[in-house]
Amino acid sequence: MTKLLTAFFGTALIAAPAVAQGQMQGMDHSKMQGMNHGDMAGMMAGNPYGQAEMDMHQKMMAAKQGDAAEMWTRKMIEHHRGAIAMARIAQRDAKDAETRRMAAMTISKQEKDIAELQAWLRKHGKRAQ
Repeated sequence: MTKLLTAFFGTALIAAPAVAQGQMQGMDHSKMQGMNHGDMAGMMAGNPYGQAEMDMHQKMMAAKQGDAAEMWTRKMIEHHRGAIAMARIAQRDAKDAETRRMAAMTISKQEKDIAELQAWLRKHGKRAQ
């Protein structure tokens, strides 16, 4: 575990300038030390949220248009949508009633936040997403 964390954080520190410049796209991630990205199914085994997490991450990374305010707004919409997707999984799979109740509250709150963010986009002459 220590080697894995060292490899990850060492790679992250080396890659930080590239990330800041948006150069991570197109990188061959298969060469990252200690990580086998070819086995995504194995990496997500036992994690019912894995696909929702990956979808949210991809959509947040793709939200690049506009200035810092518009880009943040678009990324946050995708972040909130990801929270809704995970909350729906919790509602479906969690055995604990309180967890299902909190998941339902999360969906309601996140939907309101998305509506507010969409309204900001429209108010500023931007297309909603």
